[in-house]
Amino acid sequence: MPEIEIGRLLRSNTSACVVGCRVAQAGLPAFGSLVRIPLGNNYQIFGLIYDIHIEDDGLVRQLVTSERVDEEVLADNRMNRNVPVEFSVLHAGYEQDGRIWHLLPPRPPLSLDAIYACEPGEVARFTGEGRFGYFRHVLRAADVPVGELLAAHIRQTQAAQATHGREDWGQAAVQELITLLRDDYPQLMSVLGALADIV
Repeated sequence: MPEIEIGRLLRSNTSACVVGCRVAQAGLPAFGSLVRIPLGNNYQIFGLIYDIHIEDDGLVRQLVTSERVDEEVLADNRMNRNVPVEFSVLHAGYEQDGRIWHLLPPRPPLSLDAIYACEPGEVARFTGEGRFGYFRHVLRAADVPVGELLAAHIRQTQAAQATHGREDWGQAAVQELITLLRDDYPQLMSVLGALADIV
């Protein structure tokens, strides 16, 4: 199966990055999806999409006030848009020389590096490594809908793990979150409330 490039990096730091893509590409990744950024030398960064921005531009502002907008104009605006759709990605870990680490990457990606959607096998491999160490990056992230992000991620990952023989992965993930949040009751209730919709 060919790799699916979903966009290119706009900006990054050690803990997160922002990716831009055309509207036509925007149907590929979803909130909570695991993505990867290969950087060469057997090194790649994994992350979770935690926000999707669709900014306006001058033409969109004019079209919104029109009585009727033709389908051709809508299609042209969506395909030939000057302002990219932006995805915010929280770094969850990295792979170096074939080994997965649930730590922040030693160096962030650079502008215009390509980002790819992870295939189910890659999702199962990354999320099945270790003891959910990447959850701590999500739990400490500021301005991130933590409960909703974890629920979306766990729902998507359960399917990938089930196809690789780990039907109990979701239950183990929830147990780990309860352990991690046992001293933060409000956050625990928020996360469990979101997770209740997927269990």
